[in-house]
Amino acid sequence: MFLSPLSKAVYTSLAALLLANTATHAADAFDPEGQWMLGDWNGQRTALQQKGVDFSFGYTGEMATVLDAKRSTSHGTEYADQFALGAHLDLEKIAGWKDTEAQITVTERNGRNLSNTSDALNGHLSSVQEVWGRGQTWRLTDFWIKKKFLDQKLDVKVGRFGEGEDFNSFDCDFQNLTLCGSQVGNAVGDQWYNWPVSQWAARVKYNVTPEVYAQVGAYEYNPENLNRGKGFNLSTDGSKGAILPAEVVWTPKLGAQKLPGEYRAGYYYSTADAKILDGVTPLELQNETDHHQGGWIVAKQQLTAHNGDASRGLTGFVNVTVHDAKTNEKQDTQNIGLVYKGAMDSRPKDEIAIGFGRINMNNDDIENRGEEFDAEIYYGIHATNWLTIRPNVQYVHNVGGKNIGENAWVGGIKFSTAF
Repeated sequence: MFLSPLSKAVYTSLAALLLANTATHAADAFDPEGQWMLGDWNGQRTALQQKGVDFSFGYTGEMATVLDAKRSTSHGTEYADQFALGAHLDLEKIAGWKDTEAQITVTERNGRNLSNTSDALNGHLSSVQEVWGRGQTWRLTDFWIKKKFLDQKLDVKVGRFGEGEDFNSFDCDFQNLTLCGSQVGNAVGDQWYNWPVSQWAARVKYNVTPEVYAQVGAYEYNPENLNRGKGFNLSTDGSKGAILPAEVVWTPKLGAQKLPGEYRAGYYYSTADAKILDGVTPLELQNETDHHQGGWIVAKQQLTAHNGDASRGLTGFVNVTVHDAKTNEKQDTQNIGLVYKGAMDSRPKDEIAIGFGRINMNNDDIENRGEEFDAEIYYGIHATNWLTIRPNVQYVHNVGGKNIGENAWVGGIKFSTAF
């Protein structure tokens, strides 16, 4: 793993902080029942939270190696990671601004992605290390303020953030990108930017009932935000249009045990030009454009409680996205899976999960690609309240959606830490 001088400085500072904290507050640091690896700073961190300032410092690391492939013999191993430093501000407590909060998050990514370096995964439509991507650099990922009106029914958020934070949102516990996060952003990544990229945006949400809300948004489309060195870009120079999503969300609690669920249905339209795909060469397409549009359905529901304990049990999920055939290379995607938390009484916070994903390329795609299938099974070890380790095995069938695509088995380890 190659690190920039700035990245090395971060690692050095982190090591120093770990040593200092261990020496000063040894009773609190590394407490497996504590919320943070570095402890509660002798009570100061909780005191700051009570005053409206909640600091966060997280780390995610992902290793992947090709275990076996149908034809390729050069397998390889890669590691990618991300630091995320943030502060959530309750501005009602801090400044007396009723029902107002703000968030600032800075991220930094390092490493390399096996999907880009392994012969076996050449042309992979997804990624076996979801934490990699969008430039291995520092970025201002969140810089927003949010206020509620009308007895907290109306929620308005403005600033810099990504679409996937609010629209087509989904968990990111799997290591394979096909099973992680907003799938619209994975399919329409040329214009819809997921974490860690931010852009100027506004989102308005209205709570119709305690369980149902509707929301609309407008997100600047500016390709310059992807460039290394533009991670803190606040200018609108280079803007090409806007992404306009709308969504309805239902969050029921079903049955006598009030098992939680989340159901999303949405649509997006882009005002920016996109090239039309019709199976001919790019030269013949250079003056023909249209606009990206599409929709999604997301369903996640806890199905059982473990021996009456609703904090444990089986949860199922389904994600479906569809996109316009004129301009989008990926015409539709689907994933489905199951997660069981607390299967063993001795490990009530561990979980085991399995997921299957499909990426279907546009029939008019210039490279004449078809379907790719990605699958993953992981076991999530709840080592402490601040460290989760997820060893996993992934299988990629028909890599790149090619007619005679490679099939590959990948082993991985994903771990997440809250400092």
